[in-house]
Amino acid sequence: MINSLLVANRGEIACRIFRTCRALGIATVAVYSDADAGALHVREADTAVRLPGAAPADTYLRGDLVVAAALAAGADAVHPGYGFLSENADFAAAVQDAGLRWIGPPVKAIELMASKTRAKELMAAAGVPLLAPVDPAAATAEDLPLLLKAAAGGGGRGMRIVRELVDLPGELTAAGAEALSAFGDGEVFAEPYVERGRHVEVQVMADEHDGVWALGTRDCSLQRRHQKVIEEAPAPGLPDELRERLHEAAVAAARAVGYRGAGTVEFLVAPGGRPYFLEMNTRLQVEHPVTEEVFGLDLVALQLRIAEGEPLPAAEPPAPAGHAVEARLYAEDPARDWQPQTGALLSLDVPGVRLDTGYTGGDTIGVHYDPMIAKVIARAPTRAEAVRLLARALERARIHGPVTNRDLLVRSLRHPDFVGGRLDTGFYDRHLPELTRAPDAAATRLAATAAAVAEAARNATSATRGGFTRFGAWRNLPSQPQLRRYRSEPDGGEHEITYRPTRDGGLTVGTDGIRVVSAGRARVTLEHDGVTRHFDVFPADGKVYVDTASGAYTFTALPRFTDPADRTEPGSLLAPMPGTVVRLADGLAEGADVVAGQPLIWLEAMKMEHRILAPASGTLTALHAAPGLQVEVGALLAVVTESSTDPSEEQPA
Repeated sequence: MINSLLVANRGEIACRIFRTCRALGIATVAVYSDADAGALHVREADTAVRLPGAAPADTYLRGDLVVAAALAAGADAVHPGYGFLSENADFAAAVQDAGLRWIGPPVKAIELMASKTRAKELMAAAGVPLLAPVDPAAATAEDLPLLLKAAAGGGGRGMRIVRELVDLPGELTAAGAEALSAFGDGEVFAEPYVERGRHVEVQVMADEHDGVWALGTRDCSLQRRHQKVIEEAPAPGLPDELRERLHEAAVAAARAVGYRGAGTVEFLVAPGGRPYFLEMNTRLQVEHPVTEEVFGLDLVALQLRIAEGEPLPAAEPPAPAGHAVEARLYAEDPARDWQPQTGALLSLDVPGVRLDTGYTGGDTIGVHYDPMIAKVIARAPTRAEAVRLLARALERARIHGPVTNRDLLVRSLRHPDFVGGRLDTGFYDRHLPELTRAPDAAATRLAATAAAVAEAARNATSATRGGFTRFGAWRNLPSQPQLRRYRSEPDGGEHEITYRPTRDGGLTVGTDGIRVVSAGRARVTLEHDGVTRHFDVFPADGKVYVDTASGAYTFTALPRFTDPADRTEPGSLLAPMPGTVVRLADGLAEGADVVAGQPLIWLEAMKMEHRILAPASGTLTALHAAPGLQVEVGALLAVVTESSTDPSEEQPA
């Protein structure tokens, strides 16, 4: 029996595993970096062991330190979670060599599936359908488009789509460099890129008694940068014949490597319904909750029992019921190239649905790790109900702090293509502009008005009556209009709101058609064109968060903060986020000619790479960036002085 378990991970997945451990009476051990010293997974664990440092390479990726921590804390088993060392065969072997129980598949199975190229060879022998690989050195125009993929990793790292042969050498170099940085292995392979394909996967669970379950399908087609955003189970719209074929292929894949524990077999389903094997993830997936909700299972509990030698509870899995949808809530700005965001998470409240998270209100989202705040999961008898429930829960959630993708998620869930089950991996390529449009101007101004009214209530000198402020300080005095200015975030629109205390102790605003019904310090009710609406207002750290029944708004009170770009000369390239410079364009130096849109600097932040582009054609007159340099948001990286002639248009002498 397992009595004490160390989770070799952090954040949401560590908290998720601890929850099951508590239910089973298993003591818990956390490991943490210096950046995570106050993190929720550390607070929830019975015991915690420090891994000195902040960078993943110095902490959560140091298998030797994690094994030593397990031994020091008296743990008798290790669960890797997902990411970090979860699919590292050497780490799994080290855990077992130390006399600890490994909550995962056999080392041999991890080794066989660790390289996507070797895994495809094995799956071909097992009769699993595959896409034919393409030799990049011999690729022709007929092979396009191509998908370049890192052989030793996932999560979209080292992945590139190539549509022109002239781009292939450069993209191979870039993909290899990113793969080497992320996984320590620069091997990259190429295969045909299937336009408008669906990402469908099968959850498998296998024991050491020859039992293998195929736990239905999941659709994970909505992705940004090849990373999943919305997942659901079962995958909608699949014919029974195709669903059965996927189940059979997944079971064959698991048996081919002598699998044990939880794993996922991922497929690409081409238009027309033909499936192709992508890879097998030898771990628990981020999206496992939707399968749990549909099958009524605790997959972590099953993992633990299988690791203790127990068989699966029955020869066949339980019958699925209903539908479940999961949305990944990220601290990122989808309208600005998905830039990750950092800072204090002041509030996180998503009632009425399942919330798997590694944060609570008051925690800080740092720069070192993935920007996912939480997974929000809704289950209902039908897909339509589950989608509606999830969208509404996100819409009404209280999420105060860094910019998030919450609005994108709500709009995605309500998009006609998603509602109609017309899903494919190009969803965001086609629909991102409409999904990231600025909020309705009238609704935003109404929310800004509520922010100004609440501020007036907080500044009033009279006592409150019945929870609402009476503006008696000005009651018998002539009053001048008061002005408040706000900038809406993240779109940057500015709003000027005027208000005036009335002689009867109320308040009137200078916006036509708006009447103040009640003015509280934290809650305001406004009537606009005959419709009454309530606004909850929360000011903090120079910002004002306004939550309504139909969405949320964030404002910065002006003129307290100015944009760093306002203080720099034209052509300045500023760091859009805290991060580390990982590389520069070949030959980049002061005095170099650059072309508008040319990638100049690559910045890595929160497990994602971001390109800093030349804002105009001209000359690089200053360069402050260098590989390895850590920068803060707004740091000046380089300056491009615009020229009247585009270097790309100059003719050779």
